[in-house]
Amino acid sequence: MISTRGSGRYLDATSTDYSEMPAPFSPSPLRRGRAGSGAGRSAKGPRWSVELMNDSDIWRSPAAVRDILAETEAAGFNMASEARVGSLLAVLVASKPGGRFLELGTGTGHGTVWLLAGMDATSRLDTVDTDVDVVAIARRYLGADQRVAFHVMDGGDFLRQATSGFDLIYADAWPGKFTHLDEALALLRPGGLYVIDDLLPQANWPAGHAPKVPALIHEIEQRDEFITVKLAWASGLMLVVRRP
Repeated sequence: MISTRGSGRYLDATSTDYSEMPAPFSPSPLRRGRAGSGAGRSAKGPRWSVELMNDSDIWRSPAAVRDILAETEAAGFNMASEARVGSLLAVLVASKPGGRFLELGTGTGHGTVWLLAGMDATSRLDTVDTDVDVVAIARRYLGADQRVAFHVMDGGDFLRQATSGFDLIYADAWPGKFTHLDEALALLRPGGLYVIDDLLPQANWPAGHAPKVPALIHEIEQRDEFITVKLAWASGLMLVVRRP
């Protein structure tokens, strides 16, 4: 969406109503074009390319992603996080050098590989899942990385037993999200990030799951010790930060 700068209106990139567009963009309509091609350049302003902001065009994917996704599909596992979420996770952990991170819901390691891609050499990641078969895929490609520890156990048990705090918790499983929320948030360090996804309707939601999502969001938003933002992007995310 493109702001019309003070008019209170937003113009979708596919719209053809340019009557209130600021001068640098009118009268020429938006046109897509490759950088350097001259396409998309208006008579009065700079080139505008919608393609530059294509958030599905991931610039750097971790080397193991393709193989992990191939095995994920072959295994019939349909709960892997999506690439846009992964790229965001990499950025978030990169902002916390030497950090301690927790992933609840290893799955086949798609989120795990993105977290590792953003971590520096001194950071550490604990990742937890109950399914030994899917975790075996993650271990096959990521197990040699000394920065990650795999825990095949119940996420709720892990949260109850954990004694140290985390700088980021990515809750992509039932425990730490729809159950054991208090335990997960208690482990978040000041300034730490709690990240949840799949808050927009998903094809793999079980029957009766939909009402739990707004209840979870409301529960988190009522907690004064946290600052939150909802993102209607990718699978639907919420970022939560513990106030320092």
